Amino acid sequence: MPASMALKDEHLADLHRRAREVGVPRYRMLPREELIEALEERGGGTPAAEAEPAQAEPERAEPRQAEPEQAEGDEAAAEREEPEPEVEAEAEEVTGVLDRMPQGYGFLRLSGMSEAEGDIYVSASQIRRCELRPGDEVSGPARQPRRGERHRALVRVETVNGQSPEGERKHFEDLTAAPPHRRLLPADAPGDPLVRAVDLLGPLAFGQRVLVLAQPRSGRTTLLRALGAAIAEAGAHVCVLLADERPEEVPLWERALPQAEIFAATADQEPRDQIRAAELAMGHAKRLAEAGEDVVVLIDSLSRLALGYRDPARVKRIFGAGRELDEEGSGSLTVIATVLDSDDKGAEVREALETTENLLLRLDAGLAAKGIVPALVAADSRASGEDELRDADEMDKIRRLREELGGMDGEEAARSLADQIAATSSNAELLARP
Repeated sequence: MPASMALKDEHLADLHRRAREVGVPRYRMLPREELIEALEERGGGTPAAEAEPAQAEPERAEPRQAEPEQAEGDEAAAEREEPEPEVEAEAEEVTGVLDRMPQGYGFLRLSGMSEAEGDIYVSASQIRRCELRPGDEVSGPARQPRRGERHRALVRVETVNGQSPEGERKHFEDLTAAPPHRRLLPADAPGDPLVRAVDLLGPLAFGQRVLVLAQPRSGRTTLLRALGAAIAEAGAHVCVLLADERPEEVPLWERALPQAEIFAATADQEPRDQIRAAELAMGHAKRLAEAGEDVVVLIDSLSRLALGYRDPARVKRIFGAGRELDEEGSGSLTVIATVLDSDDKGAEVREALETTENLLLRLDAGLAAKGIVPALVAADSRASGEDELRDADEMDKIRRLREELGGMDGEEAARSLADQIAATSSNAELLARP
C-alpha cells in the first residue's frame, strides 16, 4: 500500500494484519490510536517493496509467533539504527531525557519534557543494549525520518548522563541513604524574605524531604518559586513537577525559573499523563543523583498527583525518594512538595506521608489575606536533625527566637518574624541582634 495512505481509515482487521507483519508487540491489546502510532513508528504504511526484513518473511505473519515477532521486530528496528550513507551526512547531534514506553521503545524529550513533534525515537534494542532507564539524559546523532515514519530516530547512543554507555552505572535504590548534613543555603546569605523565613524555621539541607501544607491562596506557588530561584543560584540542579495545574502556570514557571527543567501535565490532560510526568521527573532526578549531582525537585502538588494515582499512598514513593546518598561520587535528591491542606483528600495524603518528612512547613490563607509575607505558621513548623545542620551558637539563638515567637498568637508571631527579616540583611545578622 502507498506510504501516504491514511491508516485511520483502515478497518481494524487490516491494522492488525499490518501490525503482525511489522512485529508490533501485543498489538491486539492496543487501542486504535496507539496501534496506528506504533505502525507509523515501525514504518507499517510503507509499500511491500520497501518493507524491512521483518515484514518480508511470510512466516512471521503467523499469529502464534507473537514472542519471536517481537524479537524480530526489534532486530528490524536495530537495522534501522544503521543509517544509509546519505542519512549519516544529515544526522544531527541531540540530547534529551528518555521517556520509555510500555512497549519497550522510547523517545528523547528535547524540550519541556512533554510530547512534541521534535522528539527522537529510541528503539527497544538500543534501550536493552545500553541498559537505558527512564529519565536518562541520552546524547547521540539522530537521522531524519524515513518514508512512513513520524519521528527522527537515534542512530546510536554516545553518552548517558554525560558518561560512556559502556561504563558501570550506579542504581539509586541500591545506594545508601544518609541523614541530611549539608546546608543548602549559608546562614549569612542575603535573599528573599520567604527563603530566609524557611531557613530560620528549617534549615534547608541537601537530601531533605520538605512538606509544605498549604491552604488555597496561602502563597504556595510564590514560596516554591522563591525557593527554586535561591536553590538554583546556590548551584543545585532544579526540576519542577506540575500536576493538574492551570495551563498558564507552565509558561509562568518557565519565565520565573529559566534554569530549571519543567515537567508538567496540566489540568486539560489525562491523569495518566500526570503520572507519566511524575515518573519521568523522578526518574531523571534519580539518574542525576546517581551521577553525583545535587538535585532538588519542587512538586506542586502531591494532592493532585494522588488524584491521578487514585491512591494517596502511592505518592509516598515519590516523596520518600528524597535522600542524601552516602557513596563516594554520588549526589543527593531533595524533594520539596506541597499538599493542599483544605479537604479530606489533603488529609488522606498528609496521613499517608506522616513522619516521612525532615522539614514541615504550614502556610495559612488567613495570614496571607492580611498581607503578611511569609504567611508561615511558625508554631506548626518543625525540622528533624537540626542539630546536625546548625552549630551550637546558632542553635541556641534559634531556640531563643522560637521561644519569643511561641509566646505570641499566630498572627502576631508571623508579623514579628516578617518585621525582623525586613529589618536585617541576612539571617546571621537577625540572630546576632540582642
